[in-house]
Amino acid sequence: MNEVILCYALVLGLAFPLGIYMARALDDERESRIDRLFRPVEAVIYRLAGVDATRSMRWPAYALAVVMLHLLLIILAWGVFMAQGVLPLNPDGIAGMSWDTALHTAVSFATNTNQQHYSGQAQLSYLSQTFAIVTLQFITPATGLAVLLAIARVLLKKRAAPVAEAVGQDVGVGNYYRDLVRTLVRILLPLAVVVALLLTWQGVPSTYQGAQTVQPLEQSVATTQQIPVGPVASMVAIKQLGTNGGGWYGPNSTVPLENPTPLSNIIETVSLLLIPVALLVAMAVFTGRRRLMAGIGGVMLAFSLISTSVLIASERLPNAAFEGLAAVGSANLEGKELRFGPEMSALWASWTTQTSNGSVNAMHDSLNPMGGMVTLMDMFINVTFGGIGVGLIGYLLYLMLAAFIGSLMIGRAPELMGRALETREMRWISLAILAQPLVILGLTALTVAVPGLAGTSNPSFHGLSQVLYEYTSAFANNGSGFEGLGDGTPWWNLACVVALLIGRFVPMLVPLAVAAWLAGKRMAPAGRGTLAMDSGAFVGLTAGVIVIINLLGFLPVLVLGPIAEQLTLGY
Repeated sequence: MNEVILCYALVLGLAFPLGIYMARALDDERESRIDRLFRPVEAVIYRLAGVDATRSMRWPAYALAVVMLHLLLIILAWGVFMAQGVLPLNPDGIAGMSWDTALHTAVSFATNTNQQHYSGQAQLSYLSQTFAIVTLQFITPATGLAVLLAIARVLLKKRAAPVAEAVGQDVGVGNYYRDLVRTLVRILLPLAVVVALLLTWQGVPSTYQGAQTVQPLEQSVATTQQIPVGPVASMVAIKQLGTNGGGWYGPNSTVPLENPTPLSNIIETVSLLLIPVALLVAMAVFTGRRRLMAGIGGVMLAFSLISTSVLIASERLPNAAFEGLAAVGSANLEGKELRFGPEMSALWASWTTQTSNGSVNAMHDSLNPMGGMVTLMDMFINVTFGGIGVGLIGYLLYLMLAAFIGSLMIGRAPELMGRALETREMRWISLAILAQPLVILGLTALTVAVPGLAGTSNPSFHGLSQVLYEYTSAFANNGSGFEGLGDGTPWWNLACVVALLIGRFVPMLVPLAVAAWLAGKRMAPAGRGTLAMDSGAFVGLTAGVIVIINLLGFLPVLVLGPIAEQLTLGY
């Protein structure tokens, strides 16, 4: 338990200085010494890309730039995965992927999900891992932060100057390429270099040599053994920092080569939450709304502590499958690394689903039913801290809905920060929120209704949980899984592609449009009846809306899955 407390303390302690740095590095309205350091590098990138980073975009142009860049990246990665067998940097002679697995992999990594229907060390070449996978692991979290900057710039930032040329017009939200490059050059790359060096120091491989041939200690089993290596440390660093989650090895950070020591485990665990928490500090400084961000941070931290506490308590219980085989009162150690134990495994499982990371240092399919339900609830909510940028964007969606409900409750016309919330805004906000249960439950129902589609390893309650988890993980852009599922089929690959794309772009781009629409409206002066976004009552209202919406949407399927499974265990 001391390690759990240490990890929370490290995240909170590091997040404050990092958040202040991020606010100064990303604010394009104030000159700083950071600009003088990075601007020459950024200018070269703009020239090579042929973009004008000084031109402000309205929200449709900003959204189109996001979609077009990601479409291009998907096509390039798709081609690389299928053709890797004839491309360079393939010392182990790995063949190309099938078209459907390659498409799923390209879309998965282009949506910051990193859901893997393949085993990395066995099915991807070094070129695919570095040129395609790692490139997407940098660009996709940077995009989430870029869109958050655009929303904060027009909706949240306190300023005296108007942001619209005239009331009723869409406003300029910034330049996507400028926001993207600044995030990459000033935030993600420096942090990833530091973490990669720390992991290399701890023994994580960092080489372009092929698989190593070694002599096993037990010579009666085999004469030699092939140990896959590669530039693992650089991938693991951005996998953790960028809320990505896709591992170099199939079993992810349970593998000693990817996570060799207790210190490497703490480094990787802290990296899960570091940037999402630091973003709260950065947005408080960037927008000037410190009380609002403190309230949001308080809700997120409360959700996090509840989730982590329940999951740790669940994994301290014995595994019913080993009744009579294990020592009485022993914790659930199935699917866990004994090096980390149940508590640090439960902490990782909790944090990786609170964010949209999805990496694992224990197998989630082996969690006790209550622990599995906690990871599902984390992904349903998906705003406890969430992915880089998109977690806070998702929270703003719930905040807008809470503002609408709260305004009606006190007898005022719905508004958000002095701007009217009208039919157009509420229609799109509702769509973005309801897309999650519609997609997840619809695909789950279709998959379990058609014989032979699911490919579950358990026909009972847990089998339903396996299917539900896979689609939830895809829509939440998380990527973890109940890996008893036979998901390497065309149905799973293509169905998950649908969930991946909708789950990434609808909840991210709808708030961008709504923020621009609101910013173009006349602001009403604050009065005695104005709904204060930073009040304790409104913070509580928003938390209640988040819980109620997700319970209404998913409680029935939870009763049929993990809750029913838990009740059959008798404890």
